[in-house]
Amino acid sequence: MDKELLFQRIENMIISSTKSPKYISFSTVKMADLFGVKPIEIEREVQKLVEEGRLKKAQLSELPSYEVYMLPS
Repeated sequence: MDKELLFQRIENMIISSTKSPKYISFSTVKMADLFGVKPIEIEREVQKLVEEGRLKKAQLSELPSYEVYMLPS
């Protein structure tokens, strides 16, 4: 799994988001299908990106309470 390619895909999804502030919520299963890997690998790489500070993770306060990802400001 190429972490840089995954980051670029997520970054582009966030930048093209119409929400304000810009954020996304995505399915690890769908992302895994796109990359041809197992969902656990996507979860692991996204967690690494969060730990490195390249992505911020938050929980939506209103329902549905999705986990969302943003670029650091």
